[in-house]
Amino acid sequence: MNKRLFLQALIKFICGILLVGLLVFLPAGTLSFFGGWLFIGTLFIPIFIMGIVMMFKSPELLEKRLNAKEKEKEQNLVVKLSGLMFLGGFVVAGLDFRFGWLPLPEWVSIVAAVCFLLSYLIYAEVMRENAYLSRTIEVQEGQTVVDTGLYGIVRHPMYSATLILFLAIPLILGSLYSFLIFLCYPFIIAKRIRNEEELLQKELKGYAEYKNKVKYRLIPFIW
Repeated sequence: MNKRLFLQALIKFICGILLVGLLVFLPAGTLSFFGGWLFIGTLFIPIFIMGIVMMFKSPELLEKRLNAKEKEKEQNLVVKLSGLMFLGGFVVAGLDFRFGWLPLPEWVSIVAAVCFLLSYLIYAEVMRENAYLSRTIEVQEGQTVVDTGLYGIVRHPMYSATLILFLAIPLILGSLYSFLIFLCYPFIIAKRIRNEEELLQKELKGYAEYKNKVKYRLIPFIW
């Protein structure tokens, strides 16, 4: 096992828990926030498991995802908009719990957590199908078009999984107001997909034919 990579992944993992914890529990004004703990569990336990699996089975992919940085200027804007969405959504969810603006019942949080975990399974399958999967928009050396499995249904199944993931987050946190903020995500990801497809069509051989074969980008029969 690569000890340097393990330490890097562990530090990022711990920092992620601390950051999310602060953004959720600090506005809530208490640690007695069921939705907050449920979200942290459903988010970070699968991340930990996937990290361990990648550490032993595909350390190169893990390192690539840990150190990924966007090179495309337009994608930097997408990343910043997503960051603002998360910041606003987490803070509003915490405040919603603190002041009881419009709380959702606990069963909504539990159902949303199940959807969140199911979307993780989709995400894991996408990673299994596509060895070139990256956090950044790029065409890698030797990359080929993947057109089977989930890629035979929509062109961007990873983003389909993240759409479910992100829209489930505010519901796990039990906040309808936060959900309204997270509704920005479909528009943000649509912008990313358009820019990504422009690059792939220019630089990835066979992608234009793939677009003709698989008509839908994100959601079957819709878009």
